[in-house]
Amino acid sequence: MSKKAVIVLSGGLDSTTCMGIAKGEGYDLYPITFHYGQRHNREVEQAIEVGKFYNVEDHRIVDLTFLKDIGGSALTDEKVEVPTEAEEGIPVTYVPARNMIFLSLASAYAEVIGATAVYTGVSAVDFSGYPDCRPEFIKSMEETINLATKAGVTGKNISVETPLIHLSKKETIEKGLSLDVPYELTTSCYNGKETACGKCDSCVLRLKGFKEAGSADPIPYEV
Repeated sequence: MSKKAVIVLSGGLDSTTCMGIAKGEGYDLYPITFHYGQRHNREVEQAIEVGKFYNVEDHRIVDLTFLKDIGGSALTDEKVEVPTEAEEGIPVTYVPARNMIFLSLASAYAEVIGATAVYTGVSAVDFSGYPDCRPEFIKSMEETINLATKAGVTGKNISVETPLIHLSKKETIEKGLSLDVPYELTTSCYNGKETACGKCDSCVLRLKGFKEAGSADPIPYEV
């Protein structure tokens, strides 16, 4: 029997790398993409293109726009300016409890379809200080998932796979390039334009990663 994995697919570099890794590990891919009221639809649009690239049969797009109503992040509240420089502490681009919500829903989907793994592209190395990207959160979340689900209590545990958690952006890109991950279909810019700004924290980190990996970033930039 084939094995199934749910991929939390944002349309960004890291989650798309996870698609490539899961495929390389022999999983049938079941991506789930969340529209959480972010400033733009470009992430979702690119996630759909990534799904097509991998010929997935079932790509779920989930409406979580209530997170925009909650606010509390520069990514969901247009009154909060997206920073162009690194911030001290937890930055304003942190979306409250986002990964906890995403993993909860992804694990519910995994349970229904009989998937044994949920892949998410968090990194504890090159990240912006988000608390929900830390290994201790992932460990705790995996334990909670298996305590809270029928799958878990009947011995069919769901693992939370974070293959990038100890990798730098450079190492992530090198891994993705070795797997022919379609980085030309991805987006990382917080501003969501067709041409990436090259100035926001996410763009800067991405460009730095490609430079250190000795490869050209295949997406266009304003600068």
